[in-house]
Amino acid sequence: MTRPAGTHVAIVGAGAVGATIAYACLIRGVTKKLSLYDVSGDKARAEVLDLNHGAAFVPVTSITGGDDIGICEDADIVVVTAGAKQKPGQTRLDLAAANVEMCHDLLPKLLDVAPDALLLVVTNPVDVITYAALRISGLSPHRVFGSGTVLDSARFRYLIAEHLSVAVPNVHAAIAGEHGDSEIPLWSSASIGTIGIDAWDVPGRRLTAEDREQIASRVVSAAYEIIQGKGATNYAIGLAVAQILEAVLGDENRVLSVSSLLRDYQGIDDVCLSVPSLVNRRGVEVPLDVPLSDDEMAGLRASGDAVRRVCRDLGL
Repeated sequence: MTRPAGTHVAIVGAGAVGATIAYACLIRGVTKKLSLYDVSGDKARAEVLDLNHGAAFVPVTSITGGDDIGICEDADIVVVTAGAKQKPGQTRLDLAAANVEMCHDLLPKLLDVAPDALLLVVTNPVDVITYAALRISGLSPHRVFGSGTVLDSARFRYLIAEHLSVAVPNVHAAIAGEHGDSEIPLWSSASIGTIGIDAWDVPGRRLTAEDREQIASRVVSAAYEIIQGKGATNYAIGLAVAQILEAVLGDENRVLSVSSLLRDYQGIDDVCLSVPSLVNRRGVEVPLDVPLSDDEMAGLRASGDAVRRVCRDLGL
């Protein structure tokens, strides 16, 4: 990717996710300037020092960090990762109240120093927090979006590829809806290369109905398995967010399953959910009108109802 001169990415939160996003951005050469803000200045500065020690091996990037929110000044895009961590056995929606409260305190301060920035929300539950960020900030909906199911879709593609013994980049498939338990695998539009998943018929490499159920279940449970084993997910989400940032800063018009405000989207309204969307320098240009089966449409509506219900319970 050719980086526009002067691009500035600010990451809020220097925990496992924030620091790994910074690392992914560094090794991929996503931006010219990278700022890492955390209420723990020592943590942020230590992560920045560690990253800067690798400067000889990566594209030239200016990296700063600390507990002064002023380091986010004039950022092109602010990535919000701060918030309570998901604990083993805890759903993403259980985190909602604490992290919405954090947004009320944090976002006005961020917009004071970076009033023209796009907001990319990674904090869970990402669909609820994206909706909260939109309401609290008062920004245009295309400027506030979440990482959504970009990672879930990558997990989905990986598991399909693993089962069929094909290269992951040749699998085109997406997860829609909530980034969480009610998410929907879009089997009807999935393909291997140019071959629709239903038409794929290589001997010994087929997907049964049972296989599909197992893959969908593994996508939903993936984060819980990782959190149980090591306490947090960080590598894959770091790479996923780096790709979203590339799409924005490079004005790529890339199709990604980010979470954004849906307005009368196939009957779904006033809720942030993930559907394949066009992402560029403006943020989310437009959610795409993806063909859905009847079951997928019903699942997406149910997912929207679940997220909207949490938002309403929180007074959003």
